[in-house]
Amino acid sequence: MTTLNGQSEDILEDNIAALRELFPEVCCEEKIDFDKLKQVLGDYTEDSAERYNFTWNGKGQALRLSQTPSMGTLRPCKEESKNWDDTQNLYIEGDNLEVLKLLQKSYHGKVKMIYIDPPYNTGGDFVYPDDFSDSIENYKEITGQVDAEGRKLSTNSEANGRYHTDWLNMMYPRLRLARNLLTDDGVIFISIDDNEINNLRKVCDEVFGESAFLASFVWKRRSFSAMDTSNCSTDHEYVLAYYAQSFIPFNGTEKDYKGYSNPDNDPRGPWTTGDLTVGMNGDMRPNQFYDLTDPKTGKVYKPNYNRVWSYIPESMDELIKDNRIVFPDDTNQRPMKKRFASELKAGVNPFSTWMDCVGMNTEGTRSINSIFGATLFNYSKPISLCYNLIKQAAHNNSIILDFFSGSATTAHAVMQLNAEDGGNRKFIMVQLPEPCAEGTEAAKAGYKNICEIGKERIRRAGEKIKAENEAKSDMPLLETDADMTLFAAAAAKGPAGISAVKPLFKRVDDSVHYLDIGFKDFKLDTSNLKKWQPDADDLETSLFDSISNYVDDRTELDVVYEIMLKMGLDLTWPLETRNYGGKNVYSIGMGALMICLDDHITPDVAEGMVSLHKELAPETWKVVFKDNGFADDSAKVNIKEILKCADLDEDAFTTV
Repeated sequence: MTTLNGQSEDILEDNIAALRELFPEVCCEEKIDFDKLKQVLGDYTEDSAERYNFTWNGKGQALRLSQTPSMGTLRPCKEESKNWDDTQNLYIEGDNLEVLKLLQKSYHGKVKMIYIDPPYNTGGDFVYPDDFSDSIENYKEITGQVDAEGRKLSTNSEANGRYHTDWLNMMYPRLRLARNLLTDDGVIFISIDDNEINNLRKVCDEVFGESAFLASFVWKRRSFSAMDTSNCSTDHEYVLAYYAQSFIPFNGTEKDYKGYSNPDNDPRGPWTTGDLTVGMNGDMRPNQFYDLTDPKTGKVYKPNYNRVWSYIPESMDELIKDNRIVFPDDTNQRPMKKRFASELKAGVNPFSTWMDCVGMNTEGTRSINSIFGATLFNYSKPISLCYNLIKQAAHNNSIILDFFSGSATTAHAVMQLNAEDGGNRKFIMVQLPEPCAEGTEAAKAGYKNICEIGKERIRRAGEKIKAENEAKSDMPLLETDADMTLFAAAAAKGPAGISAVKPLFKRVDDSVHYLDIGFKDFKLDTSNLKKWQPDADDLETSLFDSISNYVDDRTELDVVYEIMLKMGLDLTWPLETRNYGGKNVYSIGMGALMICLDDHITPDVAEGMVSLHKELAPETWKVVFKDNGFADDSAKVNIKEILKCADLDEDAFTTV
């Protein structure tokens, strides 16, 4: 039997475990012998104080902050969600540092693409604190943008002496946590301007590795002149791109293969020809100036005026033997070298400067206006920016994460692209619920914080995209499981049944396109279980809390999702409720996890779980009970034996 401890993934312990596995000889009494580690690493260690190093005040604390587990949770909010039972998208409200910690178990190595547009370091109000006390309680103060005494958190002006330091301390731990979520072939894109691009490059080189740098994309963000303090009208911004472990070519602008063919049936496939000579440019290169003879016809070819062959005679002979040289009939023309399509490094040609494919900031403003009828959000990125990044870097079933989601442009782009190509990409949006300032258009429209704007944009944009695509096809898209059930029932009746419902669905003749325009809403909060947040200053209360499990005003569904999160389950897994012996049993992931949080649990519940396990036959099986929920000790023992006899592993029996 195991007991859940309520912590998010312990990254520090994971790192130490990896070190123990690589170098077991450096471990001594649960500690690391660094002198011995230096000996093992040999010449790869650096003891000199004068070496290349990027550091700043507070970097060590920021690193430790990224490795401190979170005891918080994400509470489901069905009433503010859309299509809760059907969607695979997530919208999470909270401090992204805590949220990224909480996602470590469930989404480690699962996110194909991350796009973030973090706060630019412009000397304005800096929402994130710099005192390294990013606890849940501190986050609750942040949401009001005031501290306990009502003072603003900070204004990150150059005059405070920590202009770059504060920004780096905010970004560094978040990027370290984000890296863990990427798939091996995952990519992160970061929007930035001139203020911090140099520092961001250095931080990303450290977090992801210098060799993982892909490009610094440049895009034109405005067309009008706006002079800044440098007396220059800066009309561009950047998008830095890094990959996780391996580079997978972009899916963007395709190469032109029209010139490739295979007239001689070469087993290496289609080919085209390329020049076999180079200009001398003042260098005679005598070993590359020679007569080239076709071994089949005996015809002789010269490299022509002021040019030489690209290869010395020995290398040229090898190319001829390998059938890579094409000789023309006319000796006045030059032989050419075969270039095979199969040997190209990539099937795409992404450009580092975006001029036409990405719109300007005015596009983002127009998009907000078209949805809300007012400019509720300033500086929203254009949809075309996120759209093209997703199209280039993500697959049809990828998870896309944005943990500075703002007005949810990334979610909008995901839904737009899915509607166009039939993809099933999923998004995870994370946003701090910063209050809308009094007097702003957003506040006048009744929006309390940025999250309310982002969620409403997803609702409205999704419906707009759905309507536009239905208009093109004259048939609505499938949106819910009820739609899918209706279509399946009709299809079971054969051609006549399909014909009857054909006007209701898009592309029913080949494949059904399910367009996910919903999202599950979650809110960051303290743990739902009292024993996971004990009060060290009030031991008596903490002891009584161990008897009464739940925090006041928390629901069983809150606890269920916290268990899923702490056990590393996907928060979008299907969840259904069964009842055995008058007790609720929650089945998650088609029976992969079963949870009973009732009191006075009897063996009837265990018998019900066994029958449900036989019915659903999941590949894995775990069960969770409330620790003090059993009718008595005898009932607990009997329940364990019943489940054990049904092949439940000892470690798969968990209590909270």
